[in-house]
Amino acid sequence: MTAKDSALTTIKRGATEIIIESELEERLLSGKPLKIKAGFDPTAPDLHLGHTVLINKMRQFQDLGHEVIFLIGDFTAMIGDPSGKNAARPPLGKNEVLENARTYKEQIFKILIPEKTKVVFNSEWLQKLTSMEMIKLTSSYTVARMLERDDFSKRYKENKPISIHEFLYPLLQGYDSVAIEADVELGGNDQKFNLLVGRELQKHFGQKPQIILTMPLLEGIDGVQKMSKSLGNYIGINEPPQDMFGKLMSISDELMWRYFELLSFRPMSEINKWQEETKTGNLNPRDVKIKLALEIVERFHSKELAEKALEDFTSRFKNKIMPTDLETMVINIGADEIALSALLKQAGLTSSTSEANRLIKQGGIKIDGEKVSDHSLKIKKSTLHTYQVGKLKFAKIKLES
Repeated sequence: MTAKDSALTTIKRGATEIIIESELEERLLSGKPLKIKAGFDPTAPDLHLGHTVLINKMRQFQDLGHEVIFLIGDFTAMIGDPSGKNAARPPLGKNEVLENARTYKEQIFKILIPEKTKVVFNSEWLQKLTSMEMIKLTSSYTVARMLERDDFSKRYKENKPISIHEFLYPLLQGYDSVAIEADVELGGNDQKFNLLVGRELQKHFGQKPQIILTMPLLEGIDGVQKMSKSLGNYIGINEPPQDMFGKLMSISDELMWRYFELLSFRPMSEINKWQEETKTGNLNPRDVKIKLALEIVERFHSKELAEKALEDFTSRFKNKIMPTDLETMVINIGADEIALSALLKQAGLTSSTSEANRLIKQGGIKIDGEKVSDHSLKIKKSTLHTYQVGKLKFAKIKLES
């Protein structure tokens, strides 16, 4: 295998689509370091493993000697991108955007090499656009082309409102590529339309159009919906080692291989070998999952903490031992009692009361080690109990009014 073939294999790992692959091969052959762009709107302070799919790909490009540009969309975040939703995403305030951006910079260097990463904010050039320049930018795209974007098209057909400022978002994201003179832009497959706009705008401004590489959206630990904090199926990269390890061990054996492909830095040849050995019964999937959990926890914490998390996991779940080092969480309920389902939601143990009720019905909730079956159970104030949700979540909670 030639160096170019090896590089292309690495770049294509886990990718959904490359537009246009022959152009990428041509630029790789030139031997010139490429400018690799990926944009992130600082819409939340914490990143989860779903976000790292793109960041991992950036690291692979770094290891191949290319220039990585981590673009924080502080300007575009204040506009709000629908991002496949049926309504506009609410824009963020400047202070919230800046604080989220600061935490992003702290988190990404757990994966990217700091001295080989250029962090830029798109307000650097977008804020300088004059009214005339903005109008000229909007003249480069038609309404008909904008309505080709799936969420715009759907809302238009359903007679749901589309604000003019929403059309600006893809144009401004595309203009980022012009400002950077990007060779390659990375994005989730739900961002394909915006990435193509960047490619077209580069042509409009006389630049060589960027190659687009889209990555899949990582499923959450439920194995069904994409990883999302709002759905409660996420693994945050700043989560405690024990929580991160436990959540990774909870994923299905089938989903484990997808996590390996998109999150692990181990060679695919090694991963494929393990997959074959599990099929023949020569290797226990649980042992392979431990390798994945150790790698991920070590990346975001340390080898020592990863091994401690394994030890804790083994003693807690294999030997069914409840953790003894839980800190007491004090919750003010403002009343004499609270429904268990509401308490679990308020404590962050479930994402909603309906999820809590479903878990109670399924026997997935314990109080002080005893399974709860009454979904109408009320917890009185001034009580202190240890609550368990599923196999992974524990909390010692004291109620006050």
